[in-house]
Amino acid sequence: MKILIASDVHGSYSAIRKILQKAQEEKARDLILLGDIYNHGPRNPFPDEYAPMKVAEALNGVKRLTVIKGNCDSEVDEMISSFTFSESAYLFSGDKKIFLTHGHKYNEKALPSGCDVLIYGHFHVGFIKEKEGVIIANPGSISLPKENSEPSYLLLDDGKLQLKSLLTGKILSEKSL
Repeated sequence: MKILIASDVHGSYSAIRKILQKAQEEKARDLILLGDIYNHGPRNPFPDEYAPMKVAEALNGVKRLTVIKGNCDSEVDEMISSFTFSESAYLFSGDKKIFLTHGHKYNEKALPSGCDVLIYGHFHVGFIKEKEGVIIANPGSISLPKENSEPSYLLLDDGKLQLKSLLTGKILSEKSL
């Protein structure tokens, strides 16, 4: 079962179209978005094709969608969405417990307890690493990557986590869980 995990759309209609296309190409059963869906935020520039209502319309048609609330998401965002924004969520891959969050509360510097894998967005830079016995991954941002990184996403498939380029599909990093 493939699960595509992305983050930090920030209202970019072109980015959401690309990630929905990539989910089809990857044959992902589920799409998980780790927050900051519609708003660009006060510290960010406007992303390419900034159109929050078009992003909402595109996402409202997605069947197997989990959305985590980010620091730029607000109550009004839920009013235009046919899905709910959760504070966090858990996944299980084999015997591994995966904690999903946006990253502004729990992240590499503030690890939650009781999980084997932590996946979060917020920082706009993708990576997969291990710290204190916990696998930590960030899909980066599909619309506003930072620190000279490229737009990227994570693919979870049969106990393997891959960080992939949104532009080329190239595997940037991977780790078995």
